[in-house]
Amino acid sequence: MTHEDSWEIVKQAAEKNRHELVLSGASVSKLIETSGLDENLFDLHNLNYLSITHTCLREVPDEIERLANLTTLVLHSNEIAALPSAIAKLAKLKVLDCSRNKLASLPQELGSHPQLSTINLASNLLRNVPSCSSCTKLSILDLSNNQLEAFPDVCHAELAHLSEVHVNGNRITEIPITINRLQGLKVLNLADNLISVVPSELADCSKLKEVYLKGNKLSDRRLTKLINQCTTKQVLDYVKLHCPRSESSTTEVNTSKKGKRGQKVSESESAVESLTHKLRVLKVVDDVPVIKLMENVKSIRPYIAACIVKNMSFTEESFKKFIQLQTRLHDGICEKRNAATIATHDLKLVAPGHLTYTAMLPTELEIKPLMHSKTYTGADLFQKLQTEAENLRKEKKRNVYSGIHKYLYMLEGKPSFPCLLDQSQRVISFPPITNSDVTKMSLDTQTMLVEVTSALSFTICRNVLDQFLKDLIVSGLAESAEPKDTDNKYNNLIVQQVKVVDAEGNLKLVYPSRADLNFSEQLVAVSRE
Repeated sequence: MTHEDSWEIVKQAAEKNRHELVLSGASVSKLIETSGLDENLFDLHNLNYLSITHTCLREVPDEIERLANLTTLVLHSNEIAALPSAIAKLAKLKVLDCSRNKLASLPQELGSHPQLSTINLASNLLRNVPSCSSCTKLSILDLSNNQLEAFPDVCHAELAHLSEVHVNGNRITEIPITINRLQGLKVLNLADNLISVVPSELADCSKLKEVYLKGNKLSDRRLTKLINQCTTKQVLDYVKLHCPRSESSTTEVNTSKKGKRGQKVSESESAVESLTHKLRVLKVVDDVPVIKLMENVKSIRPYIAACIVKNMSFTEESFKKFIQLQTRLHDGICEKRNAATIATHDLKLVAPGHLTYTAMLPTELEIKPLMHSKTYTGADLFQKLQTEAENLRKEKKRNVYSGIHKYLYMLEGKPSFPCLLDQSQRVISFPPITNSDVTKMSLDTQTMLVEVTSALSFTICRNVLDQFLKDLIVSGLAESAEPKDTDNKYNNLIVQQVKVVDAEGNLKLVYPSRADLNFSEQLVAVSRE
């Protein structure tokens, strides 16, 4: 295929030196069906984000290894039957999403990738997966809804960052006793497998906050009842006291755990005296807005977490730095909004009541964008921003877009757009592009709703909020109106929990929970109701 025959979207990406490319839907599928992937795609050496979704793509060419700067590769909802080992040669790759395909096997090389932090292979045909013992930066592993008969080989102390493992909807028969090596594990989903016994070692995972075991054929009927009716803490307490522990299981983990517990107590005691800034977490109460997560947004941008910051007080200087903070986080931990997007609102300008996170047709979504006086439909705003972006690029004679224009590619080809509605059904947030001018922050804001959305995971939302709140209090940008300590050096911040529930009202998450805001540096003392 010559450059003259190249797809128009690939030509544009080459001409404008784009760092992101999104290919999705029926039009792309037709091109692939006709002549396969455009081979010129693999000459876009500056790409760091590539998404090919909802197409008839059956194979990924070996030439993928030429995209040496890729950090995110999204290939979900295609018909891919196998992945080439060439993917493992993408040295900078951090996020790999090949969910909802027809994968029956994986290249062994993938299990030793040094940079991968998120691997999503859900809803495929996998019977086994390579050992991930060398994926030392792995944080999230999703192998749900496959045909696995054994728990993946991830139970290694070296995987200190592994916080989420999803293997629900498989044929797994047992939980390895070495599960207690995963001392960073926070979420473990083993629902709908063939497990009959839960080992006591599971309770040794000191940070484990969410365990899902429903849908297994457990021999312990009392445990089954607890799983169906009680919290994770109650389940783990029972597992610790009543479930079998292997004789070969050493006391090493328990000893180190006790040591860490003792260390944590002494550290927290000294922290009260030596740490500077103080962050107070208030429990959810009846008048706090609840976010309802609707089913139709799950295929677009399915994850959201939020909290409320109270008793704030801005100055002109601190407000300016507050805006700069959000920009810095979007470029950093949010990976230029590829991982997540932050939106902040003055809560007194949000209609009282609950919020709805949903998806709407571009022609039906209506929003008054930040810093605009006119209301636009999603389709009109998208077209307006595209035109602005092209005019700016020509005027400044640059090959890249700037401002919010550089995020438009994330919505290209989407049948509907994600949005957050308040109780009056106004769109107050349109991620990852903008939020509403109606609820914008100002010098007078005293109570702030901050929400983070992601296409990748709830954990990423929580991590971004952790960083946001930490930077907020350490910098003193949104100083609480509460009295400071006597020497006037310590900053205070009050944060109210917010719940996210599904359409039926079932709890999805609460932020910040006890698993959140666990800062390793001795900078912030967190107290909870």
